[in-house]
Amino acid sequence: MSESIKWWLTAVLFTATYLALAVGTIPRLRLDRAGIAFVGAALMLCTGVLSLSQATAPNSIDYETLFLLFGMMVVVGFLRLSGFFVRVTHWALDRIASPRGLLAAIILLSGILSAFLVNDIVCLAMTPLVLQLTRRLGYRPVPHLIGLATAANIGSSGTITGNPQNMFIGSHSHISYLHFALHLMPIAMLGLVIDYVVILLIYRSSLASAFEGDGALKGRSIKAEERIPNHRAQVRLQWKSGIVALTTVVLFFTGLPIVLVALGAAAVMMLSRLKPIRIYREVDWSLLLMFTGLFIVVHAFQMHVVSRWGVEHWNILLSHPIDLLSAASALLSNLVSNVPAVLLFEPVMHAIPAPQQQTAWLALAMSSTLAGNLTILGSVANLIVVENARRAGVEVSFWDYCKAGVPITILTLAMGVAWLTWVRY
Repeated sequence: MSESIKWWLTAVLFTATYLALAVGTIPRLRLDRAGIAFVGAALMLCTGVLSLSQATAPNSIDYETLFLLFGMMVVVGFLRLSGFFVRVTHWALDRIASPRGLLAAIILLSGILSAFLVNDIVCLAMTPLVLQLTRRLGYRPVPHLIGLATAANIGSSGTITGNPQNMFIGSHSHISYLHFALHLMPIAMLGLVIDYVVILLIYRSSLASAFEGDGALKGRSIKAEERIPNHRAQVRLQWKSGIVALTTVVLFFTGLPIVLVALGAAAVMMLSRLKPIRIYREVDWSLLLMFTGLFIVVHAFQMHVVSRWGVEHWNILLSHPIDLLSAASALLSNLVSNVPAVLLFEPVMHAIPAPQQQTAWLALAMSSTLAGNLTILGSVANLIVVENARRAGVEVSFWDYCKAGVPITILTLAMGVAWLTWVRY
């Protein structure tokens, strides 16, 4: 096959894949984003654009990112199954006496947990607990749910293990866990303050006091998964899960290879009496499939298309690695989701001059993550919160979310760009 035919085939398949990712499905089919990425990768192989050896090479599939994701999913899966999240959330939130206090506690807890654990799973674990507490206290749930989702996105920007795109960036930028956190954790913490103030202002009437209405949540019995697990075996597993998770985070900061630390922690957690099938169900296999498919699709695009672009001569972007890169990343992240967007920026990052490359990677991590707060569709964490709330009888409309999400995104992105531009250490 000639190079020109490969160029056209690659361009068509890549464009079709990313358009489908932007829409989220294919008309008349039930494919999700993981399936779309898989089909795109399979077509790249079956049409001869890539050989099997090229597709499975280490410079195509980033095995380190996949292993890190899998390891963290196992660790967080044990935390969730043991009831660790239920106990921690109840301990923190049961001491709240006002809607504003509850909002502050939710944002702080969601942000801190998401900084070190995968934000999607934090939202999955905390959403039913927030719904139960707002029901029990008689508070309006919508602002608290929005606070949970937006804080999870903001908090996850602080470390490499906060979300999948940061894991990819950490693997390819070779920035240490400590260095990454030193630069982005302050942005995440300031972002949580902005998050609280914006929601407080926009939903001030809803957060002024409790309400007496017959809301969809009020009066329902507490589900079993929302109660604090006190069975002896579960308490032991909570202690083990908590100690292993804390040790894992501490080891991340020591400079040890974070992939090996995560896999080692997962192996220690698997040495338990819990049935393995229950843990396998906690692993987001669709996310791992989407990553693998996108790695192959993007690698083909880089080989046959991007290589002809002369990225190293894009002087405007290369001379403004923070502001322009952040704006482009935020825009693309809301078109095709943040994970595909970050993968697409990889060749641009390597073309940036070495002295500015680290800051550019940090800007990409910050902007692609904070951009997820713009709309409900901006991140998987948002969808998890909204869909779980809907199944429980609480509707968070697109407008309900956007009237807080849009200003939060604009303000946190502006703050993040300013921090990375002006703060030097």
